[in-house]
Amino acid sequence: MYRSHTNGELTIKNVNQEVTLSGWVQKVRDKGFMIWVDLRDRYGITQLIFDEERTDKSIMELAKTLGREFVIQVTGKVIEREAKNKNIPTGEIEILVEKLTILNQAKLPPFTIEDETDGGEELRMKYRYLDMRRNPIREKMIFRSKVTMEVRNYLSNQGFIDVETPYLIKSTPEGARDFIVPSRMNAGQFYALPQSPQTFKQLLMVGGLDKYFQIVKCFRDEDLRADRQPEFTQIDCEMAFVEQEDILNVFEGLTRHLLKEVNGVAIDKFPRMTYEEAMKTYGNDKPDIRFDMKFGELNDLAQNKGFGVFDSQELVVGIAAPGCANYTRKQTDKLIDFVKQPQVGANGLIWAKYNEDGTFKSSVDKFFSQEDLAMWAERLDAKKGDLMLVMAGNANKTRTQLSVLRMEMAERLNLRNPKEFAPLWVVDFPLLEWDEETNRYHAMHHPFTSPKPEDVSLLETNPGKVRANAYDLVLNGNEIGGGSIRIFDKTMQSRMFDLLGFTKEEAQNQFGFLMNAFEYGAPPHGGLAFGLDRLVAILGGQESIRDFIAFPKNNSGRDVMIDAPANIDNSQLNELYLQLNYEKKDS
Repeated sequence: MYRSHTNGELTIKNVNQEVTLSGWVQKVRDKGFMIWVDLRDRYGITQLIFDEERTDKSIMELAKTLGREFVIQVTGKVIEREAKNKNIPTGEIEILVEKLTILNQAKLPPFTIEDETDGGEELRMKYRYLDMRRNPIREKMIFRSKVTMEVRNYLSNQGFIDVETPYLIKSTPEGARDFIVPSRMNAGQFYALPQSPQTFKQLLMVGGLDKYFQIVKCFRDEDLRADRQPEFTQIDCEMAFVEQEDILNVFEGLTRHLLKEVNGVAIDKFPRMTYEEAMKTYGNDKPDIRFDMKFGELNDLAQNKGFGVFDSQELVVGIAAPGCANYTRKQTDKLIDFVKQPQVGANGLIWAKYNEDGTFKSSVDKFFSQEDLAMWAERLDAKKGDLMLVMAGNANKTRTQLSVLRMEMAERLNLRNPKEFAPLWVVDFPLLEWDEETNRYHAMHHPFTSPKPEDVSLLETNPGKVRANAYDLVLNGNEIGGGSIRIFDKTMQSRMFDLLGFTKEEAQNQFGFLMNAFEYGAPPHGGLAFGLDRLVAILGGQESIRDFIAFPKNNSGRDVMIDAPANIDNSQLNELYLQLNYEKKDS
């Protein structure tokens, strides 16, 4: 028996008991005649004591050889500590060691195994197995496990069936790039790793398994951005004989359940907003509604006043930053510099202060009177003490830029409280979006999304105006889930492929298996997938997903711990009928 107790459970009630503990050496304090060792496992820390007067000499000598992260086993008696530590559950006791066994020695770790470590992110990723010994990372792993267990409990209680779908599938041209897997048994042919189990879960509905879920790995070979992983985990769900309202109700229920059971937070309202309203009011399709600063359009109030910057633009739009009328010139100049940086891309920013005395002061006083600025304030819902921030330009681009500024102001004003949760459904997305490069339509979600029934006639006359029977669940400014009602009619699915530029042969080659299945009685169906990594991070009060993933990859998509991706042997390439023939890009 390696241990009779863990290092987090012994208390004053256990005094005089003989116990056996195992774990890692967190810290050693050697006073010569007395040695204290903090012994750690995932449950906590227990203090060990070695005393010249009470400990066997050979055990004392062995204790002097202990180093940080040595794996040891001890047997001894629980005694009351003289200097108690109220910060840990075991702080009233210590173990007077009678027997010590070194199970494994350890090299000095490359960073300190402490809550506040001296290790940089890349170094800690290289030694992830050491990083997991730290409380912050271990707690995030335990937190993720709790979330997934609650997901399974809720969906199982709702009658969902957990079904595994294949990882080796067929490559499809829609969406991001696939990761490709060569087949040794089928020379010159390739599998793809799934970007989602989309078509398989639809086939499960055809098969009569009317409530499916899976916590599943998905893969996208796309250009990486900070906090995006090439492999990620979805809570993937599908239901048959449902309409949009049924799905929204079920997954509102799941979100409420998680917030209640994991965070102790009760949420009553899940407001709904159309895609068009979200873009017009917040400049993006995943708005953070924990705070206001809604957009106000000022074209009719700000144009034709002699200010050419406004007069020549498609859109003049602004927000009111609460309590910022006291900003200095230096602070407003910094905001202008912020929006001009390449990541935002604006040409400039106009500001107007709504002073506490009811007067206005702006960067464009030459062109706009106090009465003009008062009308701006009313349109932007500005109050005394607020700072109005106004941008102008191409409508879509300017809304996007103002959205970035809105989020920046929220960060500066500490309006994004991670312990506050504000869910939102965004609905009625466009079904299609026009791609100027390829000169054809692309599916905004995927090719299997159903159009709104009332918009079906527009497919023939104005496809770009067709709304999708699609919905996203947003939490605190992050999309945590998205889905749609699916097309289940072969004729409609064929028409969708036509609109997306597929020839009949291409559609049959890529998706013939699904079209064939629709001929055997496909039920109405729809579903939703949550991004588990993002969901767990937000429930955990953070926006970075990396620490909630056991073995994450870096911003270049590399696993620096195992050094992957890596070259493979020529003999393996030959078995796969492959040869390398490429030029390295300039760095």
